[in-house]
Amino acid sequence: LQAPVLIGSDDHVVGAGIGIALIPSDATDPAEALRRADIALYRAKAEGRSAMRFFETGMDQRVRERDHMIRELRTALATDQITPHFRPVFDLKQGHLAGFETTPYWLHPDLGEVAPERLFAIADEAGMAHDLFDRLLGQTCTAARRWPAAVTLSIDLQPALLHDPALAGRIAATVKSAGIEPERIELEITESALVSDVELARTALAALRAQGMRIALDNFGTGYSSLYHLRTFKLDKIKIDRSFVEAMTSETESASIVAALVGLGHGLGLQVAADGLAGTGDLAALSATGCELGQGEHFGDLMNADAVAALFEAGQHIQRRA
Repeated sequence: LQAPVLIGSDDHVVGAGIGIALIPSDATDPAEALRRADIALYRAKAEGRSAMRFFETGMDQRVRERDHMIRELRTALATDQITPHFRPVFDLKQGHLAGFETTPYWLHPDLGEVAPERLFAIADEAGMAHDLFDRLLGQTCTAARRWPAAVTLSIDLQPALLHDPALAGRIAATVKSAGIEPERIELEITESALVSDVELARTALAALRAQGMRIALDNFGTGYSSLYHLRTFKLDKIKIDRSFVEAMTSETESASIVAALVGLGHGLGLQVAADGLAGTGDLAALSATGCELGQGEHFGDLMNADAVAALFEAGQHIQRRA
């Protein structure tokens, strides 16, 4: 199967995924053997290349857990168990709150708090990424109506969403119905999403920017083609990955990388933010580079919508941790 298939003047490379289950070691009847071979095939396909995998007992357990989580997620979305929590983003030069980043919060009755990364992965695998995003965006915009107009809203844009040609219009309609100015909305996307389909991403992001929303490149500095993306895509902001920021005060190399990334962003006319600020040492080191925005544990914990609204209604200012 490795030999290309010639159709007309074009070569087409064919891949193959093979899952294997044995009788009697893996199963005692043909139906169970086929089911377990299919599980092994799922693992082979997950590797993203031609592969052959034998069934292992642990695979069955993982598949059952995945199916259980998909059912639980579907129920959670239908019953509004997943709500947005908000992480403050600070203007490092002016010393005041600039906005919030939305993070999905799911407290499962049995599993406890489900990490956002796991939640996004399950939603993507189950074909529910659009539903999850729409609900989070709608809830975020509803909450933001109670905030000052200058406070910005950031939300992650998962790769699967870029395949929807109606994405920009749908987001714009949600924002408009909530009475939020589109300029307050910032959509964060990772380099991996751009790499998967450059032309698709370019079209989708251009449509979003045309609606007045801002585009930020998340986890900047960890991708293999960051400079290419900065040149190719119309971006408004880069967010330096937390792995560099957390090591600034202990590793000279990380401090130099952060300073270089800030300089690069400014040279291209982009706003620069950094994640992972945990203490005053990190804050001082980052501020010295000229980075405009920062977020992390130093600025406080995640807050739900009511806590943020109460903060503003009381006329209080979010203070940095000492």
